[in-house]
Parts: sequence; C-alpha cells; structure tokens
Amino acid sequence: MPTEAIFRADPRARACTARVLSAGPEGVVLDRTVFYAQGGGQPGDVGTLRWDGGEMAVANAVKGPEGTILHLPAPGAALPPAGAEVAAAIDWARRHRLMRMHTALHLLCSLIPGAAVTGGQVGPDRSRLDFDLPEPPAKEWLTERLNALIAADHPVGERWIEEAELDASPGLVRTLSVKPPRGPGRVRLVRIGPEAAPVDLQPCGGTHVRSTGEIGRVEVAKMESKGRQNRRVYVVLAGEG
Repeated sequence: MPTEAIFRADPRARACTARVLSAGPEGVVLDRTVFYAQGGGQPGDVGTLRWDGGEMAVANAVKGPEGTILHLPAPGAALPPAGAEVAAAIDWARRHRLMRMHTALHLLCSLIPGAAVTGGQVGPDRSRLDFDLPEPPAKEWLTERLNALIAADHPVGERWIEEAELDASPGLVRTLSVKPPRGPGRVRLVRIGPEAAPVDLQPCGGTHVRSTGEIGRVEVAKMESKGRQNRRVYVVLAGEG
C-alpha cells in the first residue's frame, strides 16, 4: 500500500495523524505522511512520531518500495507498534528554509538559460547548482538579479502534464543528473510567474514557497570550477548562514 504524500498537495502541512503499517530498523511506513522523502537534491524531512506511550525521532525520510515512504529512526530510538495511531510532525523551521532555498535555485536556473544543470543540492544553510557552462555570469550580477526576481514576488504554482507532452518538449528538462519526477503517465511542472509568461517552468517533485517574496534576500556566496565546463554556484539566505 503506497503512502499518501500529504506534502504534495499541501507543502505547508506541518503535522498529521497516521496509522503505522510497518516498523523496523529499515524505517517506519505510515499510511499517510507530511514528511518529504529525500529526492531531486532536496533532503528528506526530520521530525517526530508520537504515539500513546512513546516517541520516535525521525532522522530522515526516504522513498521505499511500491510507493511507500520510510521514516528512518534516529539511533537508539524506539519504534511504534504496527497498527498504532501516531502524530507525525516535521521540523517546520528546517523545511521552510529548504522550500525557500529550492525555489531560489529555480530562479537561479532562469538566470542562466540554455545551460544544462549537471548536479545540485538543496540545503537549509547553503545550496548549490552545477552548470555545464564555460563562463558563468559574475556572482554580483547573479545576486542582484536573484533579489530582483524575489522582490517582484512572483507567484509559484504547479500543474501536471502527460508524459507525452514532456517528451515533445525536452527543453523543459534542465537537469542532466536527475530524472523528472513521473507519476502514472503524468509529470509535475513547477512554475514561477504567470502561466502565460513564466519566469521558470520545469519538472520538479520538491516543495516550494507560495511566492518568491517569501524567500527573502539571498546571496551568491561562492563560485567554483569543477571541470573544463562545469561551474558550481553556491547560494545562501542572506544574513542567515
């Protein structure tokens, strides 16, 4: 039985009640969850599961077999009994930073059009994207343009398209290292800006803020060369890490 992923429909949900389907050292499977499962460069959520008489710290959430999500116990944590009702709660402050960062990376993508993304990692304190690019723009220019897009408070939305539509528009896929998230014949697109003229539009399975103004100021903190044409760009939340 797959886990109902509440975070897909409501990325701002912080807690839910759920039923334990199974529990073991490999992880706890719930019938529904607010915990984002690690993927696409975004870390899994951390938090707690509480039940009558016990509590488990969740060290990470990852994808399990057959559409399940595994809530990984912290070392030495007790496991809930199968069938128990639990209160699942994420570390919202950390998740919200990840949402802000993830959306900021989409904006960074929009500022370097035509360059494939060869890797990336979303982090609560520092995030990065790697571009197949001989010479990136100056970090001061990128910082200025990123903050202008953020200040414009563009709406962030999503829609689902058929896989055939994505296959007919390969330019939507910017990442070389991560495959687009596909469901049963469908692909989720995340859009920044108006539908008619989006600032950024690409397949993504991660969680995002509701509008760019929610990100707050950012800074391109560092740029590195990782090969002849591989340029790594680091982004931080300004004044926060």
